[in-house]
Amino acid sequence: MLRTVRLISVVLVVLLGAVWGVAWFGRAPGESIADAFLRQVAALTGGDMPAPSAGGVQLAQGVSLGGPFTLVDQTGRTVTERDFAGRMLLVYFGFTYCPDVCPTELGTIASALDAMGPAGERVTPVFISIDPERDTPAAMADYVSRFHPRLVGLTGSAEQVAQAARAYRVYYAKARQRDTTEYTMDHSSFIYLVGPDGRVRSLFRPETTPEAIAAAVSAQLRAL
Repeated sequence: MLRTVRLISVVLVVLLGAVWGVAWFGRAPGESIADAFLRQVAALTGGDMPAPSAGGVQLAQGVSLGGPFTLVDQTGRTVTERDFAGRMLLVYFGFTYCPDVCPTELGTIASALDAMGPAGERVTPVFISIDPERDTPAAMADYVSRFHPRLVGLTGSAEQVAQAARAYRVYYAKARQRDTTEYTMDHSSFIYLVGPDGRVRSLFRPETTPEAIAAAVSAQLRAL
């Protein structure tokens, strides 16, 4: 049995290495190695991976992100995904004590909306906290006002936040700092483009430019 397991493991490693090699040498101009790898895997499994949109990463066929949630906005009002029905959203998960990445990505969202001009009014920016212990509605109200006048801040109980994070497959974890009671939050950092149906259409990696996001969102709006 152990020999069989080892043999299967070796075969899988060799297969993945071969797929990675094919992805490396066969990637399209401007395509990242990760996107090329996912495209090759989708092809091997019989799925088709849509071509990436400008500045964004399309999800492989069969992969679904987004869905129902119940949270509290910066005014203290309980909201669900139904409150945003029919709207295009740009969603980011982070926390107000974040020293660098979160402010940068929220600033990128604001700049992308401004770059879109009047069309940007059709898109709602949303910031969802993964640190409900500290991010009260009042804290969120102060924080989101620094980035964009239409930015919606959402928080809630630990259970409500966990539900929303699961729907978007967001990783987050509390990280204690050495020799202190203070903590920070480790978390994944993607901007999600959510369609009027509440499902993610595309996502943007950290440091994607506002221009690229604006182009991708504009293309999605034209397709509605």
